[in-house]
Formats: sequence, C-alpha cells, structure tokens
Amino acid sequence: MHSAVSTLAADTTNPIGLPWGEVLIAAIGFVVLLVVLGKFAWPMFEKAYAARTAAIEGGIEKAAEAQNEAAAALAEYQRQLSGAREEAAKIREDARAQAQAIRDDMLAAAHAETERIAAAGRAQLDAQRSQIVAELRGDLGRVSVELASKVVGESLEDEARQRRTVERFLAELES
Repeated sequence: MHSAVSTLAADTTNPIGLPWGEVLIAAIGFVVLLVVLGKFAWPMFEKAYAARTAAIEGGIEKAAEAQNEAAAALAEYQRQLSGAREEAAKIREDARAQAQAIRDDMLAAAHAETERIAAAGRAQLDAQRSQIVAELRGDLGRVSVELASKVVGESLEDEARQRRTVERFLAELES
C-alpha cells in the first residue's frame, strides 16, 4: 500500500504526468535545436530568400528593360515606316511629274510634227497649184489662140504674138 500512496502523491504533485527529468531533457534538446537552426539553417533560408528576391527583381528589371527596348524598336519602326511612306509619296509625285512632262513633250512633238506635215502639205499644194496654173495658162493660151484664129480668120501662129495675146488676156482676167 505504501507504494500506492507514494504513486498517488507523485501523481498529485506532477500535473502533466511526466517525469521532470524527461521534461528537462526535452527542453534542453529543444533549446539546442533552436540554437542549431538559428546558427545554420536560418541564415541559409535568409540567403536563399535574398537570392530569390534578387532574381525576381532582376527579372522584373530585365522585363522592364526589354519592354523599353521593344517600345524604342516600335518607335523606330514607326519612324521608318513614316519615312518610307513620305518617300513613296515623293516617288509617286515625281513619277506623276515625269509622266506629265513626258506627256507634254509627246504632245509638243506631235503638234510640231502635225505643223510640219501641214506645212509640207501646204507647200506641196502651192507647188502643185503653181504647176497646174502654169499648165492651164499654157493650155488656155493655146486654146485661146486657136479660138481667136477661128474667129478672126487669120493665123496667130507666130509664137511671140501668141504669147503677148495670152498674157494680155490673162492680165485682163486677173484684174
């Protein structure tokens, strides 16, 4: 019975029911574990956390830098595109001006050719008219002399007289 009373007394003095020696050993082990973790593990976690933070911030900076480069490249592309459009407009305008100049030159050349052909035609017509008038004068003179010879009854075969008569007759006709 004595042992039941001492067990009961020991149970009443220790509220958690564990022996104090074991609790003390566990507390010392916990403190040693905290010291070891604080000395070795915690700095490693901090170092890994700092490296991860630096990597993320570096990635953000690289992304921002890449975004800035992309914006600069876009601005350059738009500037080049604008320049190309202006150059294309200038080339089209130059082509229009050249086409108009070529058209004007061709029209001027065609007009000059038309004038040249018309002048050549007029000169040819004047030459033909002069030739026809000369032929008609000769024919008219001969016919007139024959007619006058028949009317007058004498021969007007003398060529000098015939020519004078024809010239006088034509002069009267022209006036």
